[in-house]
Amino acid sequence: MTGTPIEVRLRAVLSRARVLDDELTGRMTDADAAEPLRDTVIRPLTEALLALGGDPTGPEPVDSLGADRDPATTVRELASDVTRLRTEIVGEPPPALPEAAAALQHLAWLFADDDASRAALVAEFAALQAELPTGIRVAPDGPYLVTNAPHVTDRLGEPIPVLPQTALCRCGESATKPLCDGSHARIGFSGAKDPARVPDERHHHPGDPVTVTDNRGLCAHSGLCTDRLSAVFRQREEPFVAPSGGRMDEIVRTVRACPSGALDYLLDGRQPPPQQREPAIEVSLDGPYRVTGGIPLAGADGEPEPRGPGAPTEHYSLCRCGHSRNKPFCSGMHWYVGFADPPPSAEPTLYEWAGGLPALTRMTHIFYDKYVPQDPLLAPLFARMAPDHPERVAAWLVETFGGPKLYTERYGGYDHMVGEHAGKALEEEWRARWAQLISLAADDAGLPRDAEFRAAFAGYVEWGSRIAVENSQPGARPPAHMPVPRWWWVCGATPGARVSALAPPPNEETTDTPLPAADEAIGFAAHIKPLFRDMDRKSMSFMFDLWSHSDVSTHAEAILARLRQGTMPCDGAWPADRVDAFARWVDDGMPE
Repeated sequence: MTGTPIEVRLRAVLSRARVLDDELTGRMTDADAAEPLRDTVIRPLTEALLALGGDPTGPEPVDSLGADRDPATTVRELASDVTRLRTEIVGEPPPALPEAAAALQHLAWLFADDDASRAALVAEFAALQAELPTGIRVAPDGPYLVTNAPHVTDRLGEPIPVLPQTALCRCGESATKPLCDGSHARIGFSGAKDPARVPDERHHHPGDPVTVTDNRGLCAHSGLCTDRLSAVFRQREEPFVAPSGGRMDEIVRTVRACPSGALDYLLDGRQPPPQQREPAIEVSLDGPYRVTGGIPLAGADGEPEPRGPGAPTEHYSLCRCGHSRNKPFCSGMHWYVGFADPPPSAEPTLYEWAGGLPALTRMTHIFYDKYVPQDPLLAPLFARMAPDHPERVAAWLVETFGGPKLYTERYGGYDHMVGEHAGKALEEEWRARWAQLISLAADDAGLPRDAEFRAAFAGYVEWGSRIAVENSQPGARPPAHMPVPRWWWVCGATPGARVSALAPPPNEETTDTPLPAADEAIGFAAHIKPLFRDMDRKSMSFMFDLWSHSDVSTHAEAILARLRQGTMPCDGAWPADRVDAFARWVDDGMPE
């Protein structure tokens, strides 16, 4: 073999990857899954070898895996070898090399048998690239190459398992979002900026003492500013920013929440210190990657990615839909192209519906930072609260609303909460004000405003705050070692369980399921269930399931009566032939 030692080793790795791909393809029964390593490993390894001046076509004698060879071992060895190569190249390696390392690390993780094996793999790969700094590199027309990311979460704040070298999709087409599956190569994705994009210009909007700066070229149109402080950040008005419309603390809080970095502020003409946050990447719902904590962002050449005048380096938003006009930064195009993550569960928990830990933490901070200090009743009560008190309350709500057991794991569970209130002799006046203001903080934080969620939210606030008052009285003996309560929707009133008055016109959602002929046997699965739309099912879910043969059979007479009265469905009566079909099914003994 000829070439530099790095080229020789890389060519050998590429040859082994080709053999592994052949072996895996031969063992697959699904023809659509053929060539599993082609786009994610073989292509980037080939590109890396070409970029280093090597010849990827030279023959390399590599033994077959053999019938008794474990593919998991080969994948692990390949992942380790490519990761090691990526660290040994002097200077910036070709972006395709960490892309291949990311794919192989993830594949090795998938091949692992259990959690202990996966943890060992992560530790092995982390040790191999321990000297590499944390950072994100934008591959040309390819993914975001994330090295040694300390904290990657979904929109609920729950950790997403990522490997020390990870490739995050930015073309929007990966079937394994947020991870890259090589789709960008298959679809010919371009990472170029749109020449007609909004220009990078930093505008100053003077106020006393806060001056707001705004760069529309960086805006990701998350709506956090206009939703939370519409008197200052005004949609469809010029100028967009009116600093005189709000208090200084509200403006600063809203600007600091801007995920893209389009907004910033000056105090008395001076730039304040940047926020101090732990490095983290949030995969927002149906939107961009929100990066915080000053994670360095580099372009394909390894140099810092230009961000425009005045753009902060502590936080930024990266396009995830593949259609931004300001790639790699988000320009809000995900709204217009209908980019969407898989839908949430049919029956979400209150925790999921609220927006998870980030949303609940946002609410508790607004409550304790904005409302409590200015309230004459509550300010003295919380004057000596711990600095992390908002985080503690948010963790309690996460667990109470059906999420992970954060409060139990971090702070000690129900007994600790009871201890926090013991002996404080809380008064009803304080409790009522607390309940009133926490609802305002929920509005400010952008928590869902639908009737179902707010009924459950208000129900818990009333119940929980009254229990706290009771437990705080002198001589109170609350039960010990109780679990953290788990709150749920009120009487089964879940999102989508009713037809909204703001919904599209009646009967817009229709079914084309043909009715049975007069001489055709009628059945529930074939003829009756398809008559009930998803919205019909949700609107009646508090009583029974319209897609369940058992439930409909049990309540058939009541359902038929309402169908004949025209009161079911709630948005318009059925045609007579459908009612007749249901009646015939009942008369025939309600067959399945």
